[in-house]
Amino acid sequence: MATSTTTSTTTTGTTTSKTSATVNTGTERPVPLWAERTARLLPLLGLPVCLWRLPIGFDFMMGMDMEPESWPRWAMVTYVGALSLLSEAAALLCRGLVRPWGEVVPRWIPLLGGRRIPPFAAIVPAALGGLFLTLLLADWVLCMFGVAGFSDVPYTSVWWRVLAATVSGLFVLWGPLVLALTYAYYRRRCRQA
Repeated sequence: MATSTTTSTTTTGTTTSKTSATVNTGTERPVPLWAERTARLLPLLGLPVCLWRLPIGFDFMMGMDMEPESWPRWAMVTYVGALSLLSEAAALLCRGLVRPWGEVVPRWIPLLGGRRIPPFAAIVPAALGGLFLTLLLADWVLCMFGVAGFSDVPYTSVWWRVLAATVSGLFVLWGPLVLALTYAYYRRRCRQA
């Protein structure tokens, strides 16, 4: 349920109004609506690249003009499948930045259930993950546009290249979005109201 908060301030005779939409997700403080929507969006941004990887496990190179890896089939399928599952799990884990289970350990977890999670136990890993993914964004930009001698894998057609750039481009948006969610979490948990 989204709510709107209006704050008015008076400065030398003029009144300014600031409106921010929040959503009550059961957290200690309301979550900004943009953060809730961003957390829901992250798994969808990663899904295209996860699906893109799967055929590579079966030696279909998705238009890349290169030889398949020489790994045994079972190892390649396991690697690609695990990488895709871990990517989506990480995206879903980012929901903890806008949910109560990112602030208090769920009661059903033995020994720890009901304990408050120290804010930096979530902030540090989320910030490090966001920074790593932002480095992937920088690498993607350098490779896509051939900056400073960086280059991308050659493709058999321009359409494969466009498709690859699109799915990988969506994926690398994760970094800045995770950093923004982490900052919103920090503001909500560590700053006084």
